Amino acid sequence: MPRLRLALNQIDSCVGNLAGNTEAVVRWTRHAAGRGAHLIAFPEMVLTGYPVEDLALRSSFVEASRAALRALAVRLADEGFGDLPVVVGYLDRCEQAQPRYGQPAGAPQNAAAVLYRGAVALSFAKHHLPNYGVFDEFRYFVPGGTLPVVRVRGVDVALAICEDLWQDGGRVPAARSAGAGLLLSVNASPYERDKDDTRLELVRRRAREAGCTTAYLAMSGAQDDLVFDGDSIVVDRDGGVLARAPQFEECCVVLDLDLPAAAPRPPSGVVDDGLRVEHVVLTPDPLPDEGPWETGGQAARLADTEEVYGALVAGLRGYVAKNGFRSVLLGLSGGIDSALVAAIACDALGAGNVFGVSMPSRYSSEHSKEDAAELARRTGLRLRTVPIAPMFDAYMASLELAGVAEENLQARLRGTTLMAISNQEGHLVLAPGNKSELACGYSTLYGDAVGGFGPIKDVYKSDVFRLARWRNRSAAEHRRTPPIPERSITKPPSAELRPGQVDTDSLPDYPTLDAILELYVDRDQGREQIAGRGYDDELVVRVLRMVDAAEYKRRQYPPGTKISAKGFGKDRRLPVTNQWRESV
Repeated sequence: MPRLRLALNQIDSCVGNLAGNTEAVVRWTRHAAGRGAHLIAFPEMVLTGYPVEDLALRSSFVEASRAALRALAVRLADEGFGDLPVVVGYLDRCEQAQPRYGQPAGAPQNAAAVLYRGAVALSFAKHHLPNYGVFDEFRYFVPGGTLPVVRVRGVDVALAICEDLWQDGGRVPAARSAGAGLLLSVNASPYERDKDDTRLELVRRRAREAGCTTAYLAMSGAQDDLVFDGDSIVVDRDGGVLARAPQFEECCVVLDLDLPAAAPRPPSGVVDDGLRVEHVVLTPDPLPDEGPWETGGQAARLADTEEVYGALVAGLRGYVAKNGFRSVLLGLSGGIDSALVAAIACDALGAGNVFGVSMPSRYSSEHSKEDAAELARRTGLRLRTVPIAPMFDAYMASLELAGVAEENLQARLRGTTLMAISNQEGHLVLAPGNKSELACGYSTLYGDAVGGFGPIKDVYKSDVFRLARWRNRSAAEHRRTPPIPERSITKPPSAELRPGQVDTDSLPDYPTLDAILELYVDRDQGREQIAGRGYDDELVVRVLRMVDAAEYKRRQYPPGTKISAKGFGKDRRLPVTNQWRESV
């Protein structure tokens, strides 16, 4: 059997940074070439970043992507890598598509190309276009209709892009019909909880369907609210794992594969789903084996809570770096939410780039002020104290406020203080709200909801406690100081906007609340279905009413890292003006 040394570059890219992404491709190609790779691959739309959203509809951006691809091909050849086939994802357009109603303007395509000897040897577009969750690819792209196959060192390699593996039919069975020895899929599949297990089973199943070794190359890094966890996988034709990359890390997985030799006669014609085989011969014959065998390795899996924490760190780090910030700012109340956000920020950016502000009022307890100071001591972040009592008194002297209006004034004074410091010093303000609070509207617009990014926006309160305990336990296991004060974890959560206030004055206990929210928000179940699971009907009605009434608040909350299958934002889109109620 011919030996093919495959290099999978699991790297990060930034939307719109064509020059920076090009440099990354060249740098990682150089690295892979130094390890003796025969075929080098990069993730889906690596050249433009992913997702490009409405940039796909700008002809100027499409043409810039196409020009960057051609320039990259020349650059690789000039640097001595011309004889190495390099698979690169980019934004293209369909030359044959005629303008028509319902088709995106300019017929853009989510495409990939094989660069070889200074030119584009083969290009193809994604066949299956996802249109669910955060994906709007029917809005942006037209599908491809080919099965691309390249012959490298005597092996026929079929190529696919992301959804081509996630959907049945299309390029997977077509690869079998074409007699491919390897199916290579380039992807930018966003992270969500437990997706690594789903992904592994998918790749195993598709390898058996394709009847050949299958490589699934994924992106790492973050883009806006999305995180890409890597976890690239290679399995043999029976689904046995040959190599698996780490999560949340850039890396190059290099492995040798013994693959079936290509048939003397190249595949041609139309195969499954009407796909036309497009076959290009690069190196027709097997070449002698070189050097010791490369296995690629199998990275250890992260435990579930560690995986979520890693996603939150990667999401914040990526957002800060790609948007030109160097530091972050947040209010430290001594509570669990701000403590967890601070720990995530310190892990993502380093404690020296995290600035905390304690903003006590007349209702702030001594233990809350002490816990905020203790958090700063444990983590090393920079803490200052700005009492809001004088500001509050000035407002109250001019306005006759009471009840909720008086409570919200305190939160808004804190939000204004944070934004003023941000404007003065250039920090990105972090909003510490969690998914339970956002779901129920238990937050103050222009108060605790203020900020440029919400690191735990998609984390239910029950998971906030779980993550805090894990982070402390992990620190202790590594003989380091646990970052979160124990009292912040164990004391009853409170906004401390009135004497003796606790969250359960306004909300059900969090374990029950989160269970109901998960059914309603994440699974779209209605009142009868939820109550049918044993939850008190009156309580269900109350929770659903809170969720429905808070849509306008969620629309104004900053972006935040998505970790669930249905986060607030692109995943869950409901009208603000909406008189339908499950609870009626």
